[in-house]
Amino acid sequence: MFDKFHDECGVVAIYGHPEASNLAYLGLYALQHRGQESAGICSSDGRQIYCHKAMGHVADIFTPEVLGRLPGDHAIGHTRYSTAGDTVLLNAQPFSVACNKGRIAVAHNGNITNAGELRRELEREGSIFQASSDTEVILHLVARSRERTLAGALREALLQLEGAFSLVFLAEDRILVARDPHGFRPLAFGQMELSGDGICYVFASETCAFDLLNAVYLDDVEPGEMMIASAQGIERERYAPARESAHCVFEHVYFSRPDSIVFGRPVEESREMLGRLLAREQPVDADVVVPVPDSGVAAAIGYAAEAGLPFRQALIRNHYVGRTFIEPSQAIRDFGVKLKLNPVRHLLEGKRVVLVDDSIVRGTTSRKIVRMVRGAGAREVHLRISCPPTISPCFYGVDTPCVAELIAANNTVEEIRRFVEADSLGYLSLTGLREAVADHNHRYCYACYTGNYPTELVNIEDLMAAKDRRG
Repeated sequence: MFDKFHDECGVVAIYGHPEASNLAYLGLYALQHRGQESAGICSSDGRQIYCHKAMGHVADIFTPEVLGRLPGDHAIGHTRYSTAGDTVLLNAQPFSVACNKGRIAVAHNGNITNAGELRRELEREGSIFQASSDTEVILHLVARSRERTLAGALREALLQLEGAFSLVFLAEDRILVARDPHGFRPLAFGQMELSGDGICYVFASETCAFDLLNAVYLDDVEPGEMMIASAQGIERERYAPARESAHCVFEHVYFSRPDSIVFGRPVEESREMLGRLLAREQPVDADVVVPVPDSGVAAAIGYAAEAGLPFRQALIRNHYVGRTFIEPSQAIRDFGVKLKLNPVRHLLEGKRVVLVDDSIVRGTTSRKIVRMVRGAGAREVHLRISCPPTISPCFYGVDTPCVAELIAANNTVEEIRRFVEADSLGYLSLTGLREAVADHNHRYCYACYTGNYPTELVNIEDLMAAKDRRG
């Protein structure tokens, strides 16, 4: 459902292709759902690094003329929706800098929980920051390292970071990628065969980017692992021992595209199972199952199949709503939701409707959608949510609101039901969520549903203040 969690970020890296920036562009295009605020690509021809970034969507930023100014056979790219730092071009990634390790660029998906501490320490030692993003801290740590090689400097920097990060680094002659020791954020590894004997190595937040590039998905970058793609091929090394696994379960609930494989598991399979288990746990006597598009679709398919009810796409989403629009001066009731969704009246009229969505955060958008469905003639509206109540903010790259704004942190299910004006409200249990993602070995992070964080949050005041500034 829209207007709830800000999407996080998407990263892509290409090594060894004569059209590396074009491939990075296509990879970002496939990852556009992970961030619609800004995008950037840096490329290298072995002698120099070239960068272009701007606010807006990938297809609008990277025209053929712009891509023509990004030569070279390796490149990294980033598409952003802010989870740390203000919404300004200064915070658009990748970040690039010239230092004693040469010219380097970095793009990051996640959130460094000790970034505030590290930044204050760096500033005391004379570092000057251009942006407010935690990613710039990583670049400073690498640049100031006394290690002679870039790999050594990156290794030293990574060991100082706490929190969630999937990183892609571009040097003049190589690509380096790394993932945090808990594996919060996904980072997949693949390759493409070139004409002749050449091999192009590809890294991306999700495998749907590989599908567009005709790349073969080989593996995930492991938690605590650094990989280097260079003229010598691929090197893999552990820069830190893997810690207790904490894959973000919300990747399977909401973030990732359903055609991706994330953390080694097909996302569509997880989402349909979420719906099936939701139907078993929260059945209702109804006539039709309707998803809140787009994120509720797969779960609604699963719910309908398990419950033996017809599935109907009775809410049509307008996919072409821009970032800004003109609202009539005489305000239309619930204008923002109507701009994005429109009910199909003949599918809803007189029906007892099961409305399936992936989460309720503040509750205001859910209430507007329930009202819309009822206004289109539905006799009853039963809201079913394919995950447990969200009671805690995320500090690992998901821009959830603070506790005061999370409706489930401050209200019972019955109170939420009354607020959203549904006839009934049912959530999937935590046990059901674990089963849906086949989490038999406790590999996922559920902190947003439990309040139990897998890392020590050493600067909780900084993190809460950052959320308050963004909220």
